[in-house]
This record gives sequence, structure tokens and C-alpha cells, in this order.
Amino acid sequence: MVEKDTKSALALVPFLTFIVIYLGAGIILQAQGVEMAFYQFPAVTAVFVAAIVAFILFHRHGIHENFATFARGAGSEDIMTMLMIFLLAGAFSEVAGAMGGIESTVNLCVSFLPPAWLVVGMFVISAFLSTATGTSMGTLGALVPIALGIANAAGLDLSIVVASCIGGAMFGDNLSMISDTTIASTRTQGVELKDKFRANFFCALPAAVLTIVLMLVFAPIAATGAAEVGSYDLLKVLPYVLVLVLALVGLNVFLVLVSGIAVAGIIGIAYGDLTVLTFSTEIWLGFQNMIEVFILSIFIGGIAELTKEHGGLNWLIDKIGGALRGKRSAQVGLCALAGLTDAATANNTIAILVDGEVARDISQKYRIDPRRTASILDTFTCIVQGLIPYGAQFLLVVSLTGGAVNILDVIPYNFYLFLLAVFTLLSIFIPAYEKLTLKGEWDWEAGKPAGE
Repeated sequence: MVEKDTKSALALVPFLTFIVIYLGAGIILQAQGVEMAFYQFPAVTAVFVAAIVAFILFHRHGIHENFATFARGAGSEDIMTMLMIFLLAGAFSEVAGAMGGIESTVNLCVSFLPPAWLVVGMFVISAFLSTATGTSMGTLGALVPIALGIANAAGLDLSIVVASCIGGAMFGDNLSMISDTTIASTRTQGVELKDKFRANFFCALPAAVLTIVLMLVFAPIAATGAAEVGSYDLLKVLPYVLVLVLALVGLNVFLVLVSGIAVAGIIGIAYGDLTVLTFSTEIWLGFQNMIEVFILSIFIGGIAELTKEHGGLNWLIDKIGGALRGKRSAQVGLCALAGLTDAATANNTIAILVDGEVARDISQKYRIDPRRTASILDTFTCIVQGLIPYGAQFLLVVSLTGGAVNILDVIPYNFYLFLLAVFTLLSIFIPAYEKLTLKGEWDWEAGKPAGE
């Protein structure tokens, strides 16, 4: 057994191996002109290699002891809870989509979109859809083709139209109760979904409002053009609203997702979009869609435990601590850590999983409310993910528009993400603002908000 106060930079080599392989493969493939370069080399393979490196690096402690440590981390309560939520979230998303929920939600929103508010409308629709579905990629896949048609019909600058879609998509990616980033950030920090939602919401809302104002300034009211509206059914939107409401009132997340799956399945069967057999198949497909993040979580949980056991996290926290001067600077440090890790991995969920253990220890050392830590991890990984040109969101947009949009022209118009960073930082330095985002004090002994 390794001494608890052991500090070793070498113990971080496995995590660095993962990042170097994943980032390096992306850079090489990008230089070769490969499409979606940063998503070609499987992250699971990279983390598998990192796990092998960890066992080799710590071989003196024996394979049996190292594997026991790895298994303890991979099978911890937080990891197993996160894995189950991932699976259920995937199943809900797949079933709700298969019964026509996404189409109905998009068409419902577009039907209320006046021609005079096209750009703002696309931002609001994108924000609503991504919050309901929990996926920025799915939102962009559904909306960008519509946005392209609207921009061409109304003579609008495609760059700001696309930026409105990306900003809205990241709004929901950050806030949604069933987003994988929300699940990862809350489980790694041991907090409830609704508490993290509140911490995010009071930063996201003013950023969204100011974004709307700026869009009205930079994208003059369109005099022509209207979106073609398809059919929609309010019942098919119900499962998304149900999940959001039940999660906000504090119902156990497992019950929330199982209820959402059941309601979506019943509606799908009643409308003939699903049968009992296809309903069960869609649940399985939803599970399969989460296999990558499922396996990643297991490996990262195990590697994190090995790294912690052999002093890697102690060394990192000690070095980071040398640059920190208190609770506020520690929170700024967490913002930088989250953003830099996302820039290195080009995947906000992976970044959160990689940072989770270190962030939790920093949170405890500097008495940062875990709800705040979860919020920071989710927020700054989403901000960077929505701004890096090699991120999946931008790459998808370029593909869907046939290269008609220049990424560098879009980034300056992504007002929402810049403003979200500003308001999140303000919530760190303004005490009254911080209290608004967090309900009550955190009880460190009980490991939950005081009074609960």
C-alpha cells in the first residue's frame, strides 16, 4: 500500500499518455486532411493504452494489487451510478427520437418563429431543443439544414445564423438534465442534477438574454423569408418536458429517466411509430450509443484511482496549489483546468471525466461548494468545445453546410459562449451573485446541502 502523503509526477504519465495519443492522432490526421480528424482515433483505444502504461509504470506493486486498485476506482459508487445514468439517458434519447419527438419539437418551435426574428429564433429553438434532448450534436444535425435554408431565403449572413445555432446548442448541452456532460460533472462531484442546474442557470440566463440583444444589433430584422413548417404533435414533445420538470422538482434521476422512456414508448406505440419489439430495440440502441462513454468512464475511473494511489493527484494538487491564493483563485484555476483539458481532448465529456478527481480534491481543499465545481467543469468545457475549430460541433456544421461557412467567421458571433464565461467568472468574484447561484451552504460533513 502506498503512503497517503506520497507525491509523484510520474503517476500522471498514464493520463498524459491518453491525452498525447488522442490529441496527437487528431493533429496528425488533421494535417493529412482527414475529415473529423479528432474523432477518427477511438478514445477508448487511447485510454486502453493509457491503462496498460499505468500497470507497467506501477509494476513494482504487483499486478494483483494494481488491478485491485484499478477495479476499486472503476467500480466505485459514483462511477457505477454515472454509468447507469448514461445508459438510461441514451435509451430515453433514442426512444423519444424514434417516436418522432425531435421532429415534433423542431417543427413546434419553428411554427412560432416570425420572419422578423429569424436569427434570434434559431438561437432560442436551438437552446430549447438541446435542453430537451441533451445533445448539442443532435440539435445541430436537426437545425443547421433548416438554418441554412432560412439564411439563404432571407439574405442573412450565414455566419451569424450558424453561430446562433451553436450557441443555443451549447446552452442546452450545459443545462440539460440528460446531457452526458451534466451527468459526468454531477457524478464526479457528488451533487444533484437540480443543484448543478441552478448554479448554471443563473449564469446562462443573463448570457442568453444579452446574446439575444446582440443578435438583434448585429443581425438586422429580416424583411423576407420564412421557415417551412412541418407537422408536429404536442404529445410527442411531452416526454422531453416531463423529464425536465421531474428532474427540476428533485425526483430521483433513475425514476426520471425510466419515466421518460416509458412515456415516450407508450406514445410511440399508441401512434404506431413503435411496436413492443421496436421499442425494446430502440432501448438497446440507446444503450449502444453510450458504449464509448461507458467504457471510457470505467477506464478513467480505474486509472484515476491508480494515479491517486501512487501520488499523482497529490503532486498535481500541490503544484496547482502553489499558484492558488484562496477559494476564488482556486475556482479560476478550475475554469482554466477544464478549458485546457477540453482543448486538448476536443471532447467535453472526456475532459470532465479526466478532471473530475482532481477537481473534487481541489474543491475539498479550498472548500469550494461541489455544486459550484460541477458547474464550472460543465460550463468551461462546453465554452471551449463550442469555440475550438476542430471540435465536433464546428466540424458537423461545416459538413452540413457543404463548406459554405467559414469557421473563423463564425467564432466572433458566438456571443453566448463569451458571455457565459464572463457571467460565470462574475459569479466567482461577486459574493451576492454566488449566493444566487447556490441555494444554501454546503454541509461538508454530511456531503450535501445544509438542511436537506
